[in-house]
Amino acid sequence: MAEFTMELNDEQKEVRDWLHGFAADVIRPAAAEWDEREETPWPVIQEAAKVGIYSLDFYAQQYFDPTGLGIPMTMEELFWGDAGIALSIVGTGLAAVGVLANGTDEQIGTWIPQMYGDQNDVKVAAFCSSEPDAGSDVASMRTRAVYDEAKDEWVINGTKTWATNGGIANVHVVVAVVDPELGSKGHASFIVPPGTPGLSQGQKFKKHGIRASHTAEVVLDDVRVPGSCLLGGKEKLDERLARAREKAKAAGGERVKNAAMATFEASRPAVGAMAVGTARAAYEVALDYARTREQFGRPIIDNQGVAFQLADMRTRIDAARLLVWRASWMAVNGKPFTAAEGSMSKLFASETAKKVTAQAVQILGGNGYTREYPVERMHRDAAIYTIFEGTSEIQRLVIARTLSGMPIR
Repeated sequence: MAEFTMELNDEQKEVRDWLHGFAADVIRPAAAEWDEREETPWPVIQEAAKVGIYSLDFYAQQYFDPTGLGIPMTMEELFWGDAGIALSIVGTGLAAVGVLANGTDEQIGTWIPQMYGDQNDVKVAAFCSSEPDAGSDVASMRTRAVYDEAKDEWVINGTKTWATNGGIANVHVVVAVVDPELGSKGHASFIVPPGTPGLSQGQKFKKHGIRASHTAEVVLDDVRVPGSCLLGGKEKLDERLARAREKAKAAGGERVKNAAMATFEASRPAVGAMAVGTARAAYEVALDYARTREQFGRPIIDNQGVAFQLADMRTRIDAARLLVWRASWMAVNGKPFTAAEGSMSKLFASETAKKVTAQAVQILGGNGYTREYPVERMHRDAAIYTIFEGTSEIQRLVIARTLSGMPIR
């Protein structure tokens, strides 16, 4: 087990500086254009692929970093560049992790390369879980997958929403209900290969922020996929469902719901790191502006009203990063979140991003409200962090019920 540390090692520092350079030289100059266009920034993704950032190998290295700091460090630097473009770059990783976590070796080797494509023909993938009536309430999912034993095929019907890369992805990973009586334990994940009939893009959302990231509905109308596209395989699924039924009987069904919440809990520090990156970017712009902008014959940072805001901004950012790093280290090293540390990190970092970006706009005054300065975009982008991967209200609910010992419903 790696000891918890607040200091990156030499190799991590080298990777951090490399990522920061890419964010500064490639992502930031393109940020305003792709925000206005509200389109997937394919040229930037291709540049990321050429240098090795957009690749399975790179994310696997960071994911398996024993210190737990590889992923949060990566997320912070890329999202420091721009949240919308960064999400376009890392969004495929959501689907890839789903296959890595649940798939067989053959499925991993077959599908993950198709998610990324290559340097000359980049592809993206989509992870489809949320539904119009089942966001935070995963037990209410309605998309169904029914097994056609005669043809060894699964038939999937339903509508997914808020899917990053939904409809434009080469490969879709779809979570569907296979046994409604088991709640979230009755779910399974399926690969929907490229060009599969019945899968279509529904509404593409025009968003307040992260506009360079494609977000859309995915409609599944009698989508048939081979039995081999069930992640983990039929035998493993049948065994898991049998165990879940026994546990549901013994625990009155409550443990079924708790397991789903625990899965989300483990993924939340990465979102916290994204929020830290956006907050840090806005703080740096505000700090530089306050040092150079003069009013009444002196830099505005000489005014306590501005200086104290900057002090609070930096303090919150550092505190958020420490919570994210702690939770990331705990997750990698198998430490249980006995106080919902994953939700704590996501809650505090998300709220920090919203507050810090708002303060940055205020410090820049009228300039901060215009698109000539990036803090306006950063403020819009920051709003998503308190919403996706569990709203701030859900995080507080998880923390409170974990501390009290109450069931997490």
